Amino acid sequence: MRLSQFGETLSADSSIVSLMDDLGSALRDNPDMLFLGGGNPARIPAVEAALSGALKDALADPEKAWQMLGVYQSPAGDTQLRQELADCLRRRYQWPISAENIALANGSQSAFFVLFNLFAGKMTDGSARHIQLPLVPEYLGYSELGLGSDFYRASRPDIELIGEHSFKYHVDFSRFAIDADSAALCVSRPTNPTGNVIADAELAGLDERAKAAGVPLIIDGAYGLPFPGIVFTEACAHWNENTVLVLSLSKLGLPGVRTAIVIADEPIIRAFAQANTVLSLAAGNVGPAITRELLASEQLLQMGREKVAPFYRERCEQTVTLLRAALQGLPYRIHQPEGAIFLWLWFEGLPVPSDELYKRLKARGVLIIAGEHFFPGLQEPWAHQYECVRISYAQPAHVVEQAALILAEEVARAYHSG
Repeated sequence: MRLSQFGETLSADSSIVSLMDDLGSALRDNPDMLFLGGGNPARIPAVEAALSGALKDALADPEKAWQMLGVYQSPAGDTQLRQELADCLRRRYQWPISAENIALANGSQSAFFVLFNLFAGKMTDGSARHIQLPLVPEYLGYSELGLGSDFYRASRPDIELIGEHSFKYHVDFSRFAIDADSAALCVSRPTNPTGNVIADAELAGLDERAKAAGVPLIIDGAYGLPFPGIVFTEACAHWNENTVLVLSLSKLGLPGVRTAIVIADEPIIRAFAQANTVLSLAAGNVGPAITRELLASEQLLQMGREKVAPFYRERCEQTVTLLRAALQGLPYRIHQPEGAIFLWLWFEGLPVPSDELYKRLKARGVLIIAGEHFFPGLQEPWAHQYECVRISYAQPAHVVEQAALILAEEVARAYHSG
């Protein structure tokens, strides 16, 4: 079989394919696996009840049910939802937006594929532009989205050491620079994998630099604001005409409906909708139908604030306590948990690469994600990226506790024998 460059790029082994492979295997084929790997959200009974109720309400109305199951939507997606969501955000945040500032897509991964390749890659004049990541680690799913080589440029962060066993990443503005070939900036907030929430002041600094360079600031809000709002620290939702904000229904509890929401300036939305139509024909209707019902009952923002975020905050605190007990006596640091559903562990001077630690843990029935895959675009060697791992705390506490003990054993073995 002969593949094109496009075919070879997208069909090659990749970190995100490996992650989803493990996710499917762990949750479907091997229920005994201690799964601290992928980003599947936890089951929250109150949230499940609200989502089931919204779906039932949509199906109970024959016209709503037909609109959900029997028709294609416009290129930008469900017009009614886009209008109602714009009204909600305009009231809540005073953002000057309308339905024309919003488009829907079949999940964040496909939305970022379109967005990144709209802005970056080979240009019509023969030059090439790249996506700028102001700090890494960043989401591993970005890595293979670019249709071209040298698609990302990333900057190392400033590391703040906190106490004996904590730390936090910050944008290092002395190191970070936007060059003439930068097409856009992109940050996830909270950051997958670290749970880092870029501070409002840092975000304002990135926004100012992006505007000065004439490039958009893309914010991946899959875990953040305005919803699902899995944020444990003080932070404000951010949008302006130079911002592209991408939201998702997945971490609200609906990963199966594959719905992303893109909020941007009108010309960007028009270009995005046209490109997305070529790739997907139309966005799905089930996620938007559920979201309309949640908006109508004023649950969309409330559910994240009152149900989702408190659940994960409590689960996060439990997991940190379990890890501190299990890892006692080992040289570890946990990134200050500020949101999302992950903890990021740094084992300074780890004698084996994080991918080797991942393999050893997998052989013992524990799935984590090796940290070295979360540094797309970093062009300078850095030992730190091979000393970190990501774990999810979405699984029940007894699963996390068992996994933490095995993790501690394998880390101790690595330090003692390499």
